[in-house]
Amino acid sequence: MATQLDQTKTQTEEWFALAQQLRVDSIRSTAAAGSGHPTSSMSAADLMAVLMGKYLKYDFDNPDNPANDHLIFSKGHASPLLYSMYKAAGVVSDEELLTFRKYGSRLQGHPTPEIPYVDVATGSLGQGLPIAVGVALAGKYLDKLPYKVWVLLGDSEMAEGSIWEACATASHYKLSNMIGILDMNRLGQRGETMVGHNSSVYAERAGAFGWHTIEIDGHNLEDIDRAYAEALEPRDQPTMIIARTLKGRGVSFLADKLDMHGKPVAEERTEEAVAELGGESNIVIQVQKPEPGEPAVPITGGEVSLPTYQVGEKVATRTAYGDALKALGARLDVVALDGEVSNSTYAEKFAKEYPDRYFEMYIQEQQLIAAAVGLSVRNRVPFASSFAAFFSRAYDFIRMAAVSRANIRISGSHAGVSIGEDGPSQMALEDLAMMRAVHDSTVLYPSDPNQTAQLVAAMADQPGVSFIRTTREKTPVLYSPEEQFKIGGSRVLRQSDNDQVTVVAAGITLHEANKACDQLAGEGINVRLIDLYSVKPVDAQTLSDAAQATGGRIVVAEDHYPEGGLGSAVLKGLIKGEGYEVMPLKLRHLAVREMPGSGKPEELLSAAGIDAQHIADAVRELAQN
Repeated sequence: MATQLDQTKTQTEEWFALAQQLRVDSIRSTAAAGSGHPTSSMSAADLMAVLMGKYLKYDFDNPDNPANDHLIFSKGHASPLLYSMYKAAGVVSDEELLTFRKYGSRLQGHPTPEIPYVDVATGSLGQGLPIAVGVALAGKYLDKLPYKVWVLLGDSEMAEGSIWEACATASHYKLSNMIGILDMNRLGQRGETMVGHNSSVYAERAGAFGWHTIEIDGHNLEDIDRAYAEALEPRDQPTMIIARTLKGRGVSFLADKLDMHGKPVAEERTEEAVAELGGESNIVIQVQKPEPGEPAVPITGGEVSLPTYQVGEKVATRTAYGDALKALGARLDVVALDGEVSNSTYAEKFAKEYPDRYFEMYIQEQQLIAAAVGLSVRNRVPFASSFAAFFSRAYDFIRMAAVSRANIRISGSHAGVSIGEDGPSQMALEDLAMMRAVHDSTVLYPSDPNQTAQLVAAMADQPGVSFIRTTREKTPVLYSPEEQFKIGGSRVLRQSDNDQVTVVAAGITLHEANKACDQLAGEGINVRLIDLYSVKPVDAQTLSDAAQATGGRIVVAEDHYPEGGLGSAVLKGLIKGEGYEVMPLKLRHLAVREMPGSGKPEELLSAAGIDAQHIADAVRELAQN
């Protein structure tokens, strides 16, 4: 039977009893699983017992309460501790606790939002603190509610650069509602960490970034209490509590021992370990609920009037992205972030119109994505923009956003060799492959500003991770403002009753293909030209119909490396059934196959073999067969 904390005990004694239960349950759950991280959980048990018993304000009956504090386990491998806390809060049964890591259990090896009290998936180290920045930005500048964002950090992950991006950003935005709790237990996976137990090093580093720092004994309950109270004192800076702890604390044969990371207690010694901690218990505590509160900036939509462009104009799709984003600002739930290139991505248009809902992330692409994920935790609709090539640096954050079931929108400009003189360091040539590989993602590559505006608006309500690839160069407007474009669609730009070859293109190569079609028409060669603006999901029916109509003769032209881009999307769209039976094809795939250099866009498109002339040559070759 569950028992409440004994009110005859002192508060310190209550915390001690709770901490011991958290350690015992961490051992029990990992022993039942045969895997997991009990020792990493045991080191932070005292820190979490005091937090849970006195400072955390959370309504477990209503996880969506906007006034709730947020607790993020950046050291996600300490999930046995988190799940043991949920048991102590009365929201996870002992029976469920012992399903840890078993197939079908929501208590997975690292936390995921399958559990309603978990905001984001963690486990890829160095992500919890950057994501917390986004949650804290929402709390301070949008919700304007007094909730706190508590982050449990491991000392091994303090070597990650993303941690220090977060430290810089949290200080810049004066996120006093953010408290990092560093579980400095000295031991990483294979041995001692870079800093060991030298807490002053962490304090100096965090202090240099502008954080208030507190060094404590992480097993002294009174010290922990005082540190949390100090962290909540009014100040214009985030706080980092550096707690000296021991891995495996509480069990003599585990404490501060090497080679125990990620290992359950041996079956023959589990009872001994539990007994040394005082045995099993079933304490249930009442976590404080927050005072009622509602966001200051309502999380609501609004009337959006999208920009329009006239056929014959020349407009870059990156410009249309900025115009559409500004228009979406009429929705109070939309926020925008950029990596200090907003005058190139044109996110600056939103920033100038809605400065209170724009957050500059500077040259910190990991923090850029993490903040977007954090803002999505608070039900905002974030759009994050930078050069498409630079999102490769943040790819781990993007894939983990999918694990988090986060709804974020990413805009990548300056795609492909068509950007010209800047050279290959700035050219996104892998981005379509990268984004297509993300679970349940949406990948869009418009060629026209009216199309771009509609797709940006559609992204606002699209679940999951969505990505739009925009072009630097101004290109002709192809479609009238009245035409409609949906995610998962495509547009047949040219066709006839006797088309000989299908050409599939998107973005800059669609315009090159259109020029090629003009040449070929004069030679009596009819082409069906498909604008495959939705790369994922792909319009399989239109592709299949075109392939059938043109005898399987297809030319794919893309400003991307051959792997994983438009060509791969086309082949996926032509797959028939689960047996992967592909119709007979005569396919020519034009893509960037050599490392490009600097040059004028037209020179680079020609050198890569993806300009109008090369497309026309490929069509002629197929038309003769």
